[in-house]
Amino acid sequence: MPSPIILALDTQDIDTAASWILATRDSIDTYKVGLEFFLKHGRTGLQSLRSVAEFDLFLDLKLHDIPNTVRAAVESVADLMPKFLTVHASGGRTMIEAASSVSDEIEIVAVTILTSLSDSEVFEIGYREPALSSAVSLASLGAHAGARAIVSSPFEAQGIRTAVGPSITIITPGVRPVGSESNDQVRIMTPAQALENGANYFVIGRPITSLGSSSAMKEKAAEILASANG
Repeated sequence: MPSPIILALDTQDIDTAASWILATRDSIDTYKVGLEFFLKHGRTGLQSLRSVAEFDLFLDLKLHDIPNTVRAAVESVADLMPKFLTVHASGGRTMIEAASSVSDEIEIVAVTILTSLSDSEVFEIGYREPALSSAVSLASLGAHAGARAIVSSPFEAQGIRTAVGPSITIITPGVRPVGSESNDQVRIMTPAQALENGANYFVIGRPITSLGSSSAMKEKAAEILASANG
């Protein structure tokens, strides 16, 4: 059974990202590469990381554009073989369908409401409903349009699971071990709480990567995995 932990490689430095992977491979199978790393290093950077260790790639680009452009963007990274690739659910049904049509090997992930947003900010953006209701609606849209995974706050995971059923993968950022700082996340839970609420995976970064030493990161990753598994 794969580890439920997805480690966020939120750094612009290839060697740093590689050291995080090597330190945590005993407890983690999937690593998230986002815009910070990908815009600086692109496919060359990913190839460098994979030369250090094989891992499942969560490519977090949050694509959001007209359907043809998003389809072409997915095609342009398909050879990188991401396990997960994110698009914004708010891009609409046709855009998600276009992304999902490219490859059966890529799980298109529909991102609902960012975990950095509070309810007041959700309303300010223009959503009619609070975060929970809006996230469930976006998740249902994504699943019906062909997305095989959903990203949401752990607070929305239970409602989304009820709406989309058991076959859709739910991935939750906004997860912190007990005693960790919230940083820029507003809606957070512990790893065990996120899984209990219906998540399959949770994304975590600084509570592990900020520790610095390889031994400390290895120990923390193992500790989080053990606590998540109960």
